[in-house]
Amino acid sequence: MIEPYRYRVYWEDTDAGGVVYHARYLAFFERARSDWLLAMGFPQVPMRTEQNRLFVVRRVDTRFVAPARLEDELEITIGVEHLRAASLTFNQRMTRAGDGELLATARVDAACLAADRFVPARMPEALRTAIQRQQEKQETQ
Repeated sequence: MIEPYRYRVYWEDTDAGGVVYHARYLAFFERARSDWLLAMGFPQVPMRTEQNRLFVVRRVDTRFVAPARLEDELEITIGVEHLRAASLTFNQRMTRAGDGELLATARVDAACLAADRFVPARMPEALRTAIQRQQEKQETQ
C-alpha cells in the first residue's frame, strides 16, 4: 500500500465552528493527487511545458462520513481504479491520523488533455507505465 499523504487542518480550512468546510475536502484530495504525481517523478509544470499534457477533473463523487476539525492531521490515500490511455479514475480516502477514523471518500474521474488545445490526449507513456507498476505493486500487497 502506498503511504498516505499527510496534511494539517488550519483555520483557513474551517468554518466558524472549527469544522472543515465542505469544499476544502476537495482541495485536500487535489493536493494529495498532485503530491502523488510528484512522488512518482512527474511534476505537472514540466508535463505541461515540455510534454504539452495536463490533467483535468471531469467528475468527483464525495462521501462525507465524519467531520475533520481544526488542527487534525489528515491522511489521504490514493488508488487508481481505472487506467485508460487518456483518463483515469482515482479512489481516495481521508482519515484522521490520530485514530484512523474515516472522514471522507472521493471517486475522481480525471482526463489527460493536450495543454495547448484542451482536447483529450494520451498521457505520457512513462507516466502510464509508472501507474501500472504501482497498481501491480498494490495488488501484490
